[in-house]
Amino acid sequence: MDALFDRPRVVAIGGPTATGKTALSVGLAKRFGGEIINADSMQVYRELSVGTAKATEEERSGIQHHLLDFLPPEESYSVADFVEAATELIPQITALGHLPLVVGGTGLYITSLLNGITFAPERSDPAIRKTLQQEAEEKGAGELYDRLKKIDPEYAAKVHPHNLPRIIRALELFQITGRRMSEQQQSSRPEIPPYRSLCLCLTCRDRGTLYRRIDQRVDTMLEQGILPEAKMVWQHKGQYQTAAQAIGYKEFFPYFEGTQSLEECTVRLKQATRQYAKRQLTWFRHQNEAVWLYTDEEDVLARATELVHDFLQN
Repeated sequence: MDALFDRPRVVAIGGPTATGKTALSVGLAKRFGGEIINADSMQVYRELSVGTAKATEEERSGIQHHLLDFLPPEESYSVADFVEAATELIPQITALGHLPLVVGGTGLYITSLLNGITFAPERSDPAIRKTLQQEAEEKGAGELYDRLKKIDPEYAAKVHPHNLPRIIRALELFQITGRRMSEQQQSSRPEIPPYRSLCLCLTCRDRGTLYRRIDQRVDTMLEQGILPEAKMVWQHKGQYQTAAQAIGYKEFFPYFEGTQSLEECTVRLKQATRQYAKRQLTWFRHQNEAVWLYTDEEDVLARATELVHDFLQN
């Protein structure tokens, strides 16, 4: 029993985009002496700040942020990379008497970390991977995603239909080993999670309010200079394979190619971001331990402060 209570305490903050996760995490970090571990798969990349809604220096308010803005955009970054890095950071943060706050919209990162999922060394077959990549180029990512849904619907539900690296990796694993990615993840989950955790999820009770916030965020991104970022990704899409699939950049490619107007691409981005927010909501609603906070109904910082205080006292 002592071992259960001696586990490090971690607070996670998740939820769909444009719900105020950054502001809440910084507010809690100030109140409880916290350090923030970024759990957004795109905010790890340098040079990609506006399109990923990365917290500015001003928004960070002097709070220590980890795994943010550190990786060149041509490099790949996986959930296994995140879990390994965050697992090293948490004891370092707690040793200082600080509270680890794991913050982001990539649900797979948060749940994999909190559940202690371990990732076996990757088995790969360059020939299989090359064949799958060629198929994607010829037939589109949707063809491979449909195949993944038939083979492993559980894992497919967690993967964005345009996240080609993860789709290819899951299909490659199945061809090599005959095992589904969902089976591998389940078998690597310990009976007792490594942390005592509190998972707070932000959203808006009124879906229309959330969508208006998303539209406003996109308009703000245009004002802040998302187009130069998107053009850089477009110009290097062969190198920046992950970024080239990210919402916020690929929607503007037709504008740079001269096939659609800026207004049309902006509408597409707003629609794609709304759809992404729906998927994020679905993911986090499957986390039974999550505590939901509604930004359009309550003072979420005050409520979260109460919850974290009680969590740390018990």
